[in-house]
Amino acid sequence: MKTEKSRQLYMEALELLPGGVNSPVRAMRPVGLEPRFITRGDGSHMIDVDGNEYIDYVGSWGPLILGHCHPAVREALEKTLRDGTSFGAPSPLEVELAGQIVRAVPSVEMVRMVNSGTEATMSALRVARGYTGREKIIKFAGCYHGAVDSLLVHAGSGVATLSLPDSPGVTAGASADTILAPFNDLGAVSEIMDREGDQVAAIIVEPVAGNMGVVSPADGFLQGLRDLTLKFGALLIFDEVMTGFRVAYGGAQELYGVTPDLSCLGKIIGGGLPVGAFGGRREIMETVAPAGNTYQAGTLSGNPLAMAAGLATLAELRAPGVYEALEAKSLRLADGLTKAAAGGEPEASLNRTGSMMTLFFTAGPVADFNSARTSDTGRFARFYQHMLSAGVYLPPSQFEAAFVSLAHSDGDLDRTVTAAAEFFRRGE
Repeated sequence: MKTEKSRQLYMEALELLPGGVNSPVRAMRPVGLEPRFITRGDGSHMIDVDGNEYIDYVGSWGPLILGHCHPAVREALEKTLRDGTSFGAPSPLEVELAGQIVRAVPSVEMVRMVNSGTEATMSALRVARGYTGREKIIKFAGCYHGAVDSLLVHAGSGVATLSLPDSPGVTAGASADTILAPFNDLGAVSEIMDREGDQVAAIIVEPVAGNMGVVSPADGFLQGLRDLTLKFGALLIFDEVMTGFRVAYGGAQELYGVTPDLSCLGKIIGGGLPVGAFGGRREIMETVAPAGNTYQAGTLSGNPLAMAAGLATLAELRAPGVYEALEAKSLRLADGLTKAAAGGEPEASLNRTGSMMTLFFTAGPVADFNSARTSDTGRFARFYQHMLSAGVYLPPSQFEAAFVSLAHSDGDLDRTVTAAAEFFRRGE
């Protein structure tokens, strides 16, 4: 596999961009490689500058549930582009997408568009504090909610992959009101709330963790959080940036039947363009400026291109049988990988919720950040290198989710399983 052009671009990028990339995990350092520079995506495949083609399970880290360059999304973007890229004024498309979100997501009666998942979580916490008049929040070890100062505490994902402290530059004051709890440990959360519940503005959680690798909620965990927040007058925030419109059309809250007070969205609602949103009960959202006094603003919020791509994506997802088809593809891949790893060396276990999955290089089970960190990252790196050389592009981190798209064919899935089986047979 040729990599000369990617290597040349990387050498240039190292002089211009910190670490040669614009987001840490892309650098591929944890897997002992240099990044491949991608020029084109088509369906379930990506092609790099050297002409190498890969089956893609990153999907731009989740948004591309339809695959790359889906005709409906491309058509919507081309049509919208002819009328302009940004107005700094309201446009019909943002009202239309807001309506689709309100109708789809159980917790959302009003929504504010923003430009990233980080902006969505940051804003939702501000609103929670303003609404409750309290300052403390509870988050979970291994859950990542964007590069927000107060949330970069045991944040999993890129921080864990690179073995960094949570982050220099985050002041003690910024994280002083953040209380850390273990994911899937309702007893620990109950103890915190008994002690400090009258000071807690919100509990924020990924309902399905995707940034310590995929970890599903234990039975009763999400409902238990809902009950505790109601008991102590705190808000429950679901960070559904990853799970929204992916694990079900209405997100994890539809899948598990638990309705939070506020929800954070992103990724799929922009169809691959930069986007985010937060929304929730009307009485809470009406505290947001200009309706209320809690300030939030963004120059490019509701950008018409992102709105158009999101609308086209959601229209495709409303077609009959779409999520059943996605589940069948995901199950085919998960079953194949589980069988490939069974009895082999190194040991591995697979976690999956819907079309999100992670193959952990540990005997398992993985139910929280501590168990995820028992994974053998060295063996994961060797697995990653093997799969990439076989033309399979996975997330270059043990602590990230892989995503199946509607564009993945049975041939793609079977080829992926065959490559994985070869690795486990070799016992590297």
